[in-house]
Amino acid sequence: MLIEASSDYPSTWSAIQAIASKIGCTPETLRAWHKKHIEQTIPTSVQGQSDKERIKELERENRELKQANEIIRKAAAFFAQAELGRPHK
Repeated sequence: MLIEASSDYPSTWSAIQAIASKIGCTPETLRAWHKKHIEQTIPTSVQGQSDKERIKELERENRELKQANEIIRKAAAFFAQAELGRPHK
């Protein structure tokens, strides 16, 4: 109900105050319920991040993965070369 009605109010807090009295709870109780709902539906790591921050984090993770892949590729080449250099039994 709060999420649907939020667009009718200038702020989430004003919506909370108006709706809380209609459903028979305190505004603070409704705010806590709303906060809990948001935390359950949106992963904590994404909450509060701007798009720029999220893009920056994803780019960093991408660089790390590329570095890890390069290390694995070099290790595979090293072990393949070592395997070729061994005499066959």
